[in-house]
Amino acid sequence: MIERTEAGLRVTVPMLVPNAAALLTAGNAVFSENFETIDLAAVENADSSALAVMLGWLRAAESAGRQLRFINLPAGVKALAVLYGIDKLLPV
Repeated sequence: MIERTEAGLRVTVPMLVPNAAALLTAGNAVFSENFETIDLAAVENADSSALAVMLGWLRAAESAGRQLRFINLPAGVKALAVLYGIDKLLPV
């Protein structure tokens, strides 16, 4: 679901509604570790729940005093963020 890499974390499953709660929990569980990036290159399918998970991770990271950056956002996730007007909230 989420794996540790040299650079940070990597999401390895679709970011869809059925996976959203588990993804949020899995990401939040590791915010005490030392990493700055979450790589979404392996995410082949995503819906609007991906944005909710990403915003949840940002809140959790901020609460832990951490900064977080997303890399390799799927085009669909970028398009949804622009459509919803939250693209400026996502550090990429």
